[in-house]
Amino acid sequence: MSNVDAEPTEIRCETEPAPTRVQIITSREVPLGGPRAMPVRRTLPQRARSLIGAWCFADHYGPDDVAATGGMDVAPHPHTGLQTVSWLFAGEIEHRDSLGKHAFVRPGELNLMTGGHGIAHSEVSTPATTVLHGVQLWVALPDAHRGAPRDFQHYAPEPVRIEGATVSVFLGSLAGSASPVHTFTPLLGAEITLDPGATVELAVDPEFEHGLLVDTGSVRLAGTVLARSALGYVGTGVPTLPLTNLTDEPARAVLLGGTPFGEEIVMWWNFVGRSHDEIVAFRDEWQREGERFGRVEGYTGKVTRLPAPTLPNAQIRPRRNPPTAP
Repeated sequence: MSNVDAEPTEIRCETEPAPTRVQIITSREVPLGGPRAMPVRRTLPQRARSLIGAWCFADHYGPDDVAATGGMDVAPHPHTGLQTVSWLFAGEIEHRDSLGKHAFVRPGELNLMTGGHGIAHSEVSTPATTVLHGVQLWVALPDAHRGAPRDFQHYAPEPVRIEGATVSVFLGSLAGSASPVHTFTPLLGAEITLDPGATVELAVDPEFEHGLLVDTGSVRLAGTVLARSALGYVGTGVPTLPLTNLTDEPARAVLLGGTPFGEEIVMWWNFVGRSHDEIVAFRDEWQREGERFGRVEGYTGKVTRLPAPTLPNAQIRPRRNPPTAP
């Protein structure tokens, strides 16, 4: 069949861009140390999604009444193959590690610890802390750098004001602000406080996948409503993220992003590795107080170090994301 019109009309055929799809990851509550086990809400890793970029672990806690829960008191414990990212909204945490660093985590200030080959540290909320509120995040190190030496970086970003929101960028770059903190894969980490009822359009790197973890309020991300403690995931290929505060109070969220992490990892307890046998070896070295993890000096809790849990009877399997974005 042919179009026999002698003077055909020019028709511009266009495809409307597909709406941005958001996967909602709800948190699960787990206990974290302390004499009465302070509860935390964990969104990563889960069966639905193991990583966002190289972000492989996300705990969200508080506002926690320290008088009721005992706060945070985590005795020296080990890490391999990762960087830990501590970010507070309220309270103060004392950090000690086997690099010899003694530092404090305070609201609006980033503490990033690298434990590639191996490190140990303790985390204790200070006596002056009445309310503890923040996030604890892990970043998986790529294979080429997962044996990186111990390191510790501190950074206090200057909040930047955009129309409708205040943004504090602690890793990567966003809204004209950039962090100098070194990571081993391209990453984004930022606290965003939306004005009451405000809508903002954030220009982001389309090569990144992103996750928005809502701390306070209710936020609409690209048409999908996220309640407090939910994490909304958006895959690659998206150049802007529209955020709307659905409340008449400020709403706060943490935006995480990064290029998709193309490697399988094995996570168990505080170790990130690549195989079951490697995890077994890490555990054995921690239990026999091997030199891989060093010593934490100055911790005065009831126990000197956390013993490793019993290994599962089954093979520890790699964590991977679904094969396609939601």
